[in-house]
Order: sequence, then C-alpha cells, then structure tokens
Amino acid sequence: MNNQEQQFLKDLESKLWNAADKLRASLDAAQYKHAVLGLIFVKYVSDAFKLRQDEIKADLTNPEHEYYLDPDDFTEQELEQEIAAELEVRDFYTEKNVFWLPTASRWQFLQDNAPLCIGGAELTIDGASKRITSVGHLIDNALEGIERDNPKLKGVLNKAYAALKIDQAKLNELINLIATIPFVHADLNSKDILGHVYEYMLGQFALAEGKKGGQFYTPASIVSLIVEMIEPFEGRVYDPAMGSGGFFVQSEKFIERHAGERQLDAITQKQKISIYGQEYNHTTWQLAAMNMAIRGLDYDFGKEPASTYTNVQHPDLRADFIMANPPFNMKEWNTGVDDNDPRFKYGQPPAGNANFAWMQHMLHHLAPDGSQALLLANGSMSSTTNNEGTIRQALIENDLIECMVALPGQLFTNTQIPACIWFLTKNKGARTDKAGRQLRDRKGEVLFIDARNLGYMKDRVLRDFNFDDIQKVADLYHAWKTGQEVHGVSYEDEAGFCKAAKLEDIAKHDYVLTPGRYVGAAEEEDDGIPFGEKMTTLTNTLSEQFAESAKLEAEIKKNLAGLGYEL
Repeated sequence: MNNQEQQFLKDLESKLWNAADKLRASLDAAQYKHAVLGLIFVKYVSDAFKLRQDEIKADLTNPEHEYYLDPDDFTEQELEQEIAAELEVRDFYTEKNVFWLPTASRWQFLQDNAPLCIGGAELTIDGASKRITSVGHLIDNALEGIERDNPKLKGVLNKAYAALKIDQAKLNELINLIATIPFVHADLNSKDILGHVYEYMLGQFALAEGKKGGQFYTPASIVSLIVEMIEPFEGRVYDPAMGSGGFFVQSEKFIERHAGERQLDAITQKQKISIYGQEYNHTTWQLAAMNMAIRGLDYDFGKEPASTYTNVQHPDLRADFIMANPPFNMKEWNTGVDDNDPRFKYGQPPAGNANFAWMQHMLHHLAPDGSQALLLANGSMSSTTNNEGTIRQALIENDLIECMVALPGQLFTNTQIPACIWFLTKNKGARTDKAGRQLRDRKGEVLFIDARNLGYMKDRVLRDFNFDDIQKVADLYHAWKTGQEVHGVSYEDEAGFCKAAKLEDIAKHDYVLTPGRYVGAAEEEDDGIPFGEKMTTLTNTLSEQFAESAKLEAEIKKNLAGLGYEL
C-alpha cells in the first residue's frame, strides 16, 4: 500500500475505535465487540447494496446498455416508477454476489428512524405498521431481515441489541458515527477495507477482553507465519478450533499474493480451496461466519457450533491443510469421549491436558499427502506426564513430525505461556506438493528452528513478527523441504537457529523436541583474547564482587544492630 492508502486505513481504525468507546462505559468488551461489529457489518452490506443500486440505475439510463429504459416509451412519472421498480429486483444484486437487503435492513432506514425509536415508535415495515420498542429493536429487526432474505447468513448475525442494557440515545449516536465510515476508496476494494477493519477490531477487542479475548483471536503475524510455511494454495483447509477464522483469512491473503507472483487469477485460485471449520462457542462461531461472508468466501462450519471432542461436524473430512491454535493445556476435555475413540491411534491423551488430543484429532482428519500445523504450549515438546511422552515417542517413531518451531515469549494477548508450532505430515517422501514445489525425500529427518530471538516489541507488553521475520523462517523451511534455493535462501544448519536432526538423534535426547537441544548456541565472534586470560579476568571480577557483597552485608548488619535488631 502507498502512504495515502495506509493513512486512510489508519484514520478509519481511529474512527472505529472511537465508535467502540461510545459503548465501553456501558458494556463489557465481549458485548460491545458484537454490538459494534454487527453494526459495521450492516453498514458495509448497505454500502455494497447502494453501490450496486447506483450501477443498475446507470445501466437503466445508458442507451448502450441492454437494461436501458427508453424515455420515449414512458411518461416522466412512469419512467421514475419503472426505474424504482427495477432497482428492487433481487436478481440484479445476487448475480453480482451482493447481499439483497429489504428496505428496513438498509442503513439509511436505520439512521432515519433510530431517533424516533429511542422511546418506541410505530413504523411502516414491509407495507405494514409495526411497533418498534427501541433503537436496539430496530437494529434486531434489520438483522432479521438480512438473515431472512440471505439464507447463507442464517444464524450468523447476533440479533441481541434489544437486550443490551444501554442508553438508547447512545446507540443512536453510535449509528450516526458509523454512518460516517466510508467503505469506498479510489484504490482500495471495499471488501479489503472491511477485511482490514474487521481484523483490526478483533485484535483490539482481544486486547480489551484480555485472557478471554485470546480464545477467539490468534495474532495475525503468528497465523501468517504458519500459513506461509504450510502454503494452503489449493485443496481442503480445516481448522477444528477456528475462533474467528483467522487462518482462513490469511489463507485467502496468501493465495492473492502468490497468485500474483505466478501470474494466476486470484479469484479462480481462491475457488480451488474449500474451507471447513468448527467452533464450540456460539458467538465466536457467528464472528467467524461473518468474517467469511464479508470476504465472499464459501465455507462449511458444520450444522451448528459444537465441541470438537464430542460432536465432530466433519466426520468424513480428510483435509489437505489443517491449521489450529487450540486452547493450551485444556483440562477435563474428555467428558463424553469414548475411551476407544479411533482418533487416538498413538495413545490415549491424559484427562488433565488436551494437547495431544487436538494433535491426534487433526492427524485423523489429515489427507495422506496433507500437512498440519498447530500452536501448543512448550510443555508439549518435553512433558512425560500421564502418557504424553509415550504419545510423542510414537509420533516421532512413525515419522509424522516434520518441523518444530520455538516461538519468542509475549506474543499472545491472553497468556504468557511460551509456545511452539508443530508441523506434521503423513508423507515425507519425494513428491510435488499443492503449491507446485518439488519436495525431496525427508524421511527420518526433523527440522528444528529456534525463533525465540526473532520479532520486535510492538508495545510495552506485546511482541510481534514483521514480514522479514516470517519470510526468513518460511524460506528456510521450504529450502530444507526442497533441497533447492528459495528466494535466495539455501538450507544449511546454523548454530543457535536451525538444525536438521535424524530420528536416532532425537531418540538419544529421550524424544524431547525442544529446538534448543538440537540447534545449540550461536557461535560468538572471536575477540582475540585467549580463553585462559578471559577466565582470569572474570574470576578476579567475581572475587571483587563477592568482597563488595560481604562489605555491604556487614554494613547492613551494623545498621540493624543500631536499631535494636539482630540478623
């Protein structure tokens, strides 16, 4: 993006967060998240509807267009009526993948009537008089209309504005503020604008909600790293713990970037992926569905929000790419799970930790040549508690593990637990992958990457990756997999950063997969000072510090004694 486009989006972010602030004092973050995002969605679909309406009107008055209405065939009043009637033909909108909106679901209707509804009002809706009791009721009615006339959105929108315990005048103010948000820009696609806005808002709400917010949001840079490494270019993409759908969004962005590099049509290429997801939390499931809808992505999130442990929504799925950030170290996950569940082929995961339940669930649904990646707490790489070590050993001995990446701390809004990424595949043999790369035979090898020193502090408490960090790790991984140079990067072991280890090496380390054990320490530059001389200097310095410590200790004891205290 150029500076002008970046400034446009920055101003938009500021305006939107100000909109959220209008509700912050009245509602907790989990509630105002849905209140603000729901209204932004209505504004976006209304803007898209209005743009299409203007296009149709231009076509109807263009003598060169097939829809042209010749003024000679009508009186002036008849022509106006005919144009008005044509603008209400649903097919004109759906043929361009624009959501059809009934009158009461359009933004202008909301904005015009919200002030009247602060204390309740009788409105004419769909040709009939209807009592609207509040601004929240007016919004719910608009959302119901959108869902009713667009089956794909059924159950997706959060119709709970009437139940919000909030000053209705403040809700009216919020509508007026969101009305000023433009989803139109000369150089930016409206879906791209809304997609950017949606992602920004999800991140901000995750920060506002703290620990709870992290359940629906994985930082975009971590998602990008996984997507760049796993390369979901075409095929079935699955996330069994999808939250708000971040992996699917980044997959779309990955396809757009790489389609451009390969002179392929991005729209055609995006049609080559099928999106499957599952989410237990109903409101988060709605967020993910809305996230897909605004990007025009087809998706299958199952019949309903449901637990991946006990109510699998895609039982027969064998996915080409599986990516997930499941809850870390989840306890008591196995209530209602059969002890003979066929998913747990490599060992029964302990009731006190779901890490290896998630991993094996994903493996069960992975296609023979598929690839999977999941974020887990660092303990998963070394724990031997309650069968975890046995399961990990079985995964290693069956040559399912392809790469382990250790991440830096402070990447997540919701936890300070150090994390890692596991990459697994059922086929390490030589083959051509879905992205068109010729892979070499990697049987019996595992790549270890220690990325703990990458990234930068984006603020006082949060670390992030930049594009160069992501590219460095992804290129290294692909160079190792192919044995070829990738973007100028060839693979070779680098002390302190990466190491390709054999399975027998891992067995010698008791099947522990912590990258630090394999990559070793980075080599330090030789400063020309002999080791013996360095050691003498360090020993003398330590001796001086011990002496200083003893002196200070004696001084403290003396002062305490003067105050009548003894140590």
